[in-house]
Amino acid sequence: MSDRCTIYPLRDVCNLIGGHAFSSHSMVSTPERYQIIKMGNLYGGRLDLSRNPSFIDNIEKNSLKVLARPNDILITLTGTIGKRDYGNACIIDRQENLLVNQRVCIVRPDQSRVDPFYLYCVITSENFLDNFFDLSIGGTGTQTNVSIKALGDLEIAVPNITSQKAIAAMVRTWDEAIEKLKALVSSKKRLHEARSAKLIYNGGYQTRPLREHVIEVSERNRGQQVNRILSVTNSAGFVLADEQFAHRVASVDISNYKIVRRRQYAYNPSRINVGSIARLDMWDVGALSPMYVVFELDSGLAPDFFDHWLHSAEARKRISSSAQGSVRDSVSFSDLASISIPLPPREKQLRIADVLNAGRREIRLMEEQAGMLTRQKRGLMQKLLTGEWRVGAYG
Repeated sequence: MSDRCTIYPLRDVCNLIGGHAFSSHSMVSTPERYQIIKMGNLYGGRLDLSRNPSFIDNIEKNSLKVLARPNDILITLTGTIGKRDYGNACIIDRQENLLVNQRVCIVRPDQSRVDPFYLYCVITSENFLDNFFDLSIGGTGTQTNVSIKALGDLEIAVPNITSQKAIAAMVRTWDEAIEKLKALVSSKKRLHEARSAKLIYNGGYQTRPLREHVIEVSERNRGQQVNRILSVTNSAGFVLADEQFAHRVASVDISNYKIVRRRQYAYNPSRINVGSIARLDMWDVGALSPMYVVFELDSGLAPDFFDHWLHSAEARKRISSSAQGSVRDSVSFSDLASISIPLPPREKQLRIADVLNAGRREIRLMEEQAGMLTRQKRGLMQKLLTGEWRVGAYG
């Protein structure tokens, strides 16, 4: 099989069709004959027809040109300046009476020259999107756009059709493996949460208010002896503030910041209800904005047991209930300390934590494997776009 490929502008291997400007007055939210595909329906690399659905019953004849067909690739052309909230793409796999709205482009492959799924892989690759975003031109306010003409000018590497199909088959194999692994991770997380609830809540243990075992800490950064400024997120726990925010002014006085030490907890009172609470494990010490609450546990509450309780559905529900009705849905330390927790003897806490830690490690390993497969696929996409590929290297 030949490894040679040719560089073509996108327009040479497909037909580019701009979406139609349907009147919002003619759209309804209840199902009709046609559904309108808007930018918001292209999300996360797939077509999500459940997001703010809009329907229409009758259309003019010229609107039929934007009726999506199987193997059409759709891509959004409008977004926000400085953000990558556009360039979202999906491939249509069946006929569903779907009409494409304005600011979404139909990329209709010439299947005698290019395999649709191969083209979809190229269009969703990082290199293609880097070039795509470089073509954006500012519109009204913070809006930016890529024109259909500019999209058609983008060059792509096109091997012979047989090689394209072989590459597409390889990528599908990667996609299937990644999707199966992600589905397995989701299943494992559900099982882990059910097991956690059973071990923590179904043992008939006496419940005690947290105030009996948590101690608020308010150590200030006098003399600014701690320079590592941290923040707490709901997805990654403690992170460096420089990574969370665009910049930090070096001259800012942080002497009033709170010090947090290894194994202590911290949370933002106005964001704890969305999960912004964590234990410091990565660093020995850090400094936090004065808005944060810092606390530690006494010897009667095992840290890992508390951590699993903290991430349980019941705990999240109780924390969220504590926030309701307060200013900005804020949870003070006294609010948190008033929540009751099932409290078995410490040795039992440790045994429960060991079981749940093992389940958490298994999930983490599976997530790392999914990430590895995703990176491998990304590397292949880069070679596809630049033409630096050999089919035998991936077979």
